[in-house]
Amino acid sequence: MQQSFGVRRPYPRALRDLVVRLYARRVEGRLDHTQVPKHIGVILDGNRRWARASGGTTEQGHQAGAEKIREMLGWCEETDVEVVTLWLLSTDNLDRPEAELVPLLGIIEDAVRDLASDGRWRVHHVGNADLLPARTQTVLKEAEETTAGAGGLLVNVAVGYGGRQEIADAVRSLLSQHAERGTSIQEIAESLDVEHIAEHLYTRGQPDPDLVIRTSGEQRLSGFMLWQSAHSEYYFCEVFWPAFRKVDFLRALRDYAARHRRYGA
Repeated sequence: MQQSFGVRRPYPRALRDLVVRLYARRVEGRLDHTQVPKHIGVILDGNRRWARASGGTTEQGHQAGAEKIREMLGWCEETDVEVVTLWLLSTDNLDRPEAELVPLLGIIEDAVRDLASDGRWRVHHVGNADLLPARTQTVLKEAEETTAGAGGLLVNVAVGYGGRQEIADAVRSLLSQHAERGTSIQEIAESLDVEHIAEHLYTRGQPDPDLVIRTSGEQRLSGFMLWQSAHSEYYFCEVFWPAFRKVDFLRALRDYAARHRRYGA
């Protein structure tokens, strides 16, 4: 009888999924909810690469990524997270070919409508609305208005968002406000501090993110929440966003809880 050594047969998918679920339950059971971040920022990266690896189209990748959002927010609710910022479309993305951008905007609009119709979450747009098509602006505005009274998670949808753009818009808003009051440039320069700029950010009034998660293995912020993430912890996950699992999310929370946060150098 011929024997083969060192060859592992792959486990059936159902068994692998069961093992992952059991492991996720174990990690969640050991999670200290007093150490859970209150505000999580998520860079939803890897939709196109996931689609290529799966033999699908770019549009299918973006759609799969959009369908993952509701699941992610459910995990946040279960672990007492209070604010989630989802980066759905950067200002750089607006330069993509129209053949890709138009379907992507449609998918984002549908995702925002879906979040608003759920009724559990308060949706807030962060980004420069003036850079977006009128239809997208309308969807974002309506989502904010219809969910204003919701008492659950605050969900920031970053659409047409760029960190440098946000800071420039904040400074522009601050200067315009002082111009209306008749404040001179010299007076502004003498009194200006970081809090004055913070009051004009897209996320004004919200806590800064405690944890920023980026999927797909890329280890950079790409301008995400440049001002607000000064003291954030970062977690880079190898998994493409559409394949992001609860166990990946729980590992990020566990990693965050194990760190000793130091404000400063």
